[in-house]
Amino acid sequence: MSLRVMQPGMLTAVQDLGRWGHQRFGVPVSGPMDLWALRVANLLVGNSEGDAALEITLLGPSVSFDESVLIAFAGADLGAFAGELRLPVWHPVWVPAGSTLTFHGGRHGCRTYLAVAGGIAVPPLLGSRSTYARAGIGGHEGRSLRRGDALPVGPPSALAQRVIDTLARADGGPAVAHWGAGPSLRPPYSEAPMVRLLAGTHTGLLTPIGRERLFGDEFRLSSQSDRMGYRLEGPILELTRPVELLSEGVSFGTMQLPPGGSPIVLMADRQTTGGYPRVGEVASVDLPLLAQLRPGDRVRFRRCSLAEAQTIYLAREQELARARGAITLLHA
Repeated sequence: MSLRVMQPGMLTAVQDLGRWGHQRFGVPVSGPMDLWALRVANLLVGNSEGDAALEITLLGPSVSFDESVLIAFAGADLGAFAGELRLPVWHPVWVPAGSTLTFHGGRHGCRTYLAVAGGIAVPPLLGSRSTYARAGIGGHEGRSLRRGDALPVGPPSALAQRVIDTLARADGGPAVAHWGAGPSLRPPYSEAPMVRLLAGTHTGLLTPIGRERLFGDEFRLSSQSDRMGYRLEGPILELTRPVELLSEGVSFGTMQLPPGGSPIVLMADRQTTGGYPRVGEVASVDLPLLAQLRPGDRVRFRRCSLAEAQTIYLAREQELARARGAITLLHA
C-alpha cells in the first residue's frame, strides 16, 4: 500500500519521535514540532507511538491512497476533506481506496499530523524515519515532500484492523468514528498562550528588569522562526554583565539569549550545543503550545518549578496510558 502526493502543500515531511542517541556526534534529534499531537494521532489508528506520520504545516497537501485506510489527524485543524466530507481532528477516519485528501486551510494553529494505520514505512536512518532537511537525511529522500512522491505504508496492527472492521462502509464512503481523543488529551492551543518556563542555567544573570520582562511581558513570534528555533520579538532582555561561555548541550525548549537581547527558543531541529546564555527551559508539556504558533502570534511565560513540571508531565502520561487502554478495551 502507498500514499501518493498530488500537491505537496507548504511544508509536508515525514516525522517520527526523532533520532535519539546521536547528539554527541553532532546529529540533531529532529522529530515532530508537536510531539504530543503525533503520539495521539498514532494512538487513534492503532499504531505504536513512534510510528512515522506526516507533519503538515499551514497549507496542507493533496494526497491519495491506492487502498482503503484508517487515518487520524491531531494538532491544528487545517481544514482536511475527503471528497466533500470535512474530516475532524482527533478522531479516527476510514477512507476507501482511491480517496484523495485535500486541505482548505485553517484560521488557527500551524501544524497537523496525519497518521496512517501501519505507519509511513520509509527506510529508517540512524534508528529514525524523521526528516532533517538541513542535512538532507531521513524521511523521504531527506527532504519535504514533492508532487509525485509515493510513500510506502506498513501493514495495520491487529487493533487497527479491528477499528477498520467497525468503520468500513458497504457504500464505499468515508466514515468517522464516533469516538476520539477527549478534551483532556487536546492541548489548549491558542494564538496567545501562557507557557510554563523553568529557570535556566543563566537566568540569574538577567537584570531585575530583564527577569520582570521575561516573566511578565508579552512576546511575538518572529517571521524569522523555523523548525530549528523560534525568535521572539518584544521586550529586550539584558544581562548584568557580558559573559563568555563554552558551548554546552541544549534541548528542545531551551531559551537562549543572543547579544541583541531578543530570546530564541530552540525547537525540534535544534543544534546539539549552544554558546549563548540559557535563560530558561520551556516545560515539555507546553512545547505543543509553542509548536502551534504562527508568525505574529503572541506568547507569555509563567515561572514554573521543576517539581510542578514533573507533576504535570506524569499526569499527562497517565492520561495517555488510560486512553490507550480504553481504545483497546473498546475494540477487544
